[in-house]
Amino acid sequence: MDESSFILGVDLDGVVGDFYGSLRKIASEWIDKPLDTLTSDVGYGLEEWGLSEYGGYPRLHRFAVTQRNLFRDMEPIKDAPAVLRKLSARGIRIRIITHRLFLKYFHRTSITQTVDWLDSYDIPYWDLCFMKDKGAVGAHVYIDDAPANVKSLREQGCYTIVFTNSTNTNIPGPRADTWLEVENLVMEALDEWTTGTLNLFGAANFRG
Repeated sequence: MDESSFILGVDLDGVVGDFYGSLRKIASEWIDKPLDTLTSDVGYGLEEWGLSEYGGYPRLHRFAVTQRNLFRDMEPIKDAPAVLRKLSARGIRIRIITHRLFLKYFHRTSITQTVDWLDSYDIPYWDLCFMKDKGAVGAHVYIDDAPANVKSLREQGCYTIVFTNSTNTNIPGPRADTWLEVENLVMEALDEWTTGTLNLFGAANFRG
């Protein structure tokens, strides 16, 4: 890890981009059901939408990206681009870490849409990493929403902020419900890092 800069590891889907809100609209079309019949209070895996009889989540995901430009057209979560600009202006190195390449055969499309989307909302970043093991690339603080990612990062001893949505309500904090709360938590961590007092949120705390 580059110790000369404070690094913030940022997940995209469900954290910076409104993944679930955007995918819900596409799913409504894909399974031909009214939008209001698809709950927005979903768990990780979206079983609440009854996708299995239509081919399951992977098929919906492929359709959403390749036919409806999900990663290019999704709306950002409120305040996310602006707060990331502020954090970057304060010297924080933004490292985007996303597992968007988990399905084969359309990686070019996923990568191109991701870069175009980041540029279109002027979201600053130094690094863009497409990988599952987010702890492998290193950051001083991470923010993620997926329960499995948060668990893995914390078990590696990584200070990880949970960005709240319906998939992760049972995970203990530190957590943020808004990007203004993210800003406060990151700035507190930056101050602690600067003074050498930043404590990692590791496995013992996670299990407690």
